Amino acid sequence: MENASGRHEIKHYINHADYLQLRARLPFIAAPDENAAGGNGYRVRSLYFDNHEDKALREKIDGVNEREKFRLRLYNGDPSFIRLEKKGKKGGICFKESAVIPFEACSQLILGRYGALKETGDPLMLEFYAKLHFELLRPKIIVDYLREAYVFPAGNVRVTMDYDIRASLDPSAFLNRQVITVPIPDTIILEVKYDAFLPELIRGMAALGSRQQTAFSKYAATRTF
Repeated sequence: MENASGRHEIKHYINHADYLQLRARLPFIAAPDENAAGGNGYRVRSLYFDNHEDKALREKIDGVNEREKFRLRLYNGDPSFIRLEKKGKKGGICFKESAVIPFEACSQLILGRYGALKETGDPLMLEFYAKLHFELLRPKIIVDYLREAYVFPAGNVRVTMDYDIRASLDPSAFLNRQVITVPIPDTIILEVKYDAFLPELIRGMAALGSRQQTAFSKYAATRTF
């Protein structure tokens, strides 16, 4: 399991013209993410979990200071590498823990069979197993989108632009490459994540001071769309 580490996270809505300008500028100062295929980004798919009262959704909408949510995540529709992730926020700082989940355990989980999680012995999967039982977490929605990402070593900065955001209310289709999704129109999100400080070069390149910061959540946006 990868341990949680606190990161600052800034999000902004941007338009298509902003996106084109940023993707033209960023390669001059930051390196494209190594996972990008041919420099064209990659597809991200997540399956989010919540309880019967939609606790994670309500806490996000209400701006609760300390909150968490669990999700499964895979890339470019490839089920050979799947992560279980726990994402939390406390005092404005974001935390994330993750563990690679075996395909068979993921398949069983989606079918409502949780025993394989306990058998892994992984601390994060054991925590998730307990919360599936005692907090009644259940899969709620698939969120699928294209991501272009750039990294800058000073400050451990990661800049991402997410677009073509789509959703499906059929959690059982998470591992299906041909899952049918509904688009969330006209939504492009710029995210800047960093550790202790944000270099002025990145701040200026992204023109963060001139944009309105948002608390956008793909999970909340797709659930309330």
